[in-house]
Amino acid sequence: MLNQKLQQKLLQKLSPQQILLMKLLQVPTLALEQRIKQELEENPALEEVDNEDIYQQDEVSDFDANNLNTDETSETEEETDSEEPTIDQADEFDMEDYMSEDDLDSYRYQTNNTSPDDEQHELPLASSTSFHESLLQQLSLKDISKRTYQIASHLIGNLDDSGYLNRDLESLVDDLAFLQNIQTNVNELEEVLQIIQELDPPGIGARSLKECLLLQLHRKTQSESVINAINIIEKYFDEFSKKHYDKILKKAHLTEIQLKEAIEEILKLNPKPGDIYSDIFNTEQYVVPDFIINNNDGELELVLNSKNMPELRINRSYYEMLESFSDAKSKKTQHDREALMFVKQKIDSARWFIEALKQRQNTLYITMKAIMDHQKEYFLTGDETKLKPMILKDIAEKVGLDISTVSRVASSKYVQTPFGTFLLKSFFSESMQNAEGEEVSTREIKKILKDLIESEDPQKPLTDEELMESLKEKGYIIARRTVAKYREQLGIPVARLRKKL
Repeated sequence: MLNQKLQQKLLQKLSPQQILLMKLLQVPTLALEQRIKQELEENPALEEVDNEDIYQQDEVSDFDANNLNTDETSETEEETDSEEPTIDQADEFDMEDYMSEDDLDSYRYQTNNTSPDDEQHELPLASSTSFHESLLQQLSLKDISKRTYQIASHLIGNLDDSGYLNRDLESLVDDLAFLQNIQTNVNELEEVLQIIQELDPPGIGARSLKECLLLQLHRKTQSESVINAINIIEKYFDEFSKKHYDKILKKAHLTEIQLKEAIEEILKLNPKPGDIYSDIFNTEQYVVPDFIINNNDGELELVLNSKNMPELRINRSYYEMLESFSDAKSKKTQHDREALMFVKQKIDSARWFIEALKQRQNTLYITMKAIMDHQKEYFLTGDETKLKPMILKDIAEKVGLDISTVSRVASSKYVQTPFGTFLLKSFFSESMQNAEGEEVSTREIKKILKDLIESEDPQKPLTDEELMESLKEKGYIIARRTVAKYREQLGIPVARLRKKL
């Protein structure tokens, strides 16, 4: 049965400006530049200030947005005060809201002292040959038939980034039949694969780690240590991978010196030969810090990195369009109304974006300032044992923001300190009590655990039980399973795999 009723609801919804701010907070400095370029492309009312325009301005950016008033803005305000907009009732708006450019360029939080005569230095783009291209170039130099080249090209295309062939040959036989109409068999693929395995770097085209190591060892000069290494990999690979050296000594009838020399030959090998090409492409990937902390004679100084942030402003031509509409005396057509709404929307969008950038910088600064003050001893000394327990709630209470906002600030952000560049989230850690009842950071315990493992006897590495006892002697009472968890988080293997001859 249909009926009508009146109901009141209290809903909390985020405005478009708040959603934009939340998204910008999560973006690190390196990605923010791309986000700004995207906005510049999508919104014609937003434009980037040229270096010449910046140099001609007498004012500089500061944290106080009220100090940013240009002569151009004052003249515009005078014009808008003297003339009232004559727009239909449905399109009325306050011109001062659109003509005032105050607070629009204060989001940078740094002085821009760039002269138009200054040279602009940019990193050159490196070009190099990819992994698969290099193999195909080497393959083209081989004296092989066209059919063999086609099959080999297909096999090379199935190699992963590490240089391994992870697909079985039976499946590749079917692929060649369906995709390239080449009828072949496993034996022929084995012969073609051997040709690929002769290419550089050694170890390419292997189907397992064992085969990869053997391919590299067979390329070496067959000295006694290399022959012993081949024998160990072929017959005792499981024992070697588990570091059961005592079993290898008994089964292979080797002395400790011979085993040590053979292991040294194996350790020189590359388990992922294809990575040498990926390293070439990764050279352009680098960390751009979002915050910079300087130590000025015992006083910490926090700076936001705005080096790659362009100066933004609203396009003057859009202001002129609004002025022309406000000066119009005649009745506006539907086309004029649509054009006016378009201009107003684009100007509003540009102002929201610039305001969101300003709020982003302010939120980043006050949050990082609270983190810097909380971990002041660490940023002064660089000693990880000085790190205090700190969770998102601690910083949120200090700055008066929501925990989710602090989490967005800490996400994917880096801070440059006198002791290196670190991920901001790495400074957050839970607290534990030591033997004296004091709260200590779990990162402090991890640092001591790492020091204990680095100073252990490599021939008799400490077990998790022994590490627990050593921490207990230092006043950190934690369970063995907690020691194992921290060790795994540090990327340190168990004692058996840390053993060295």
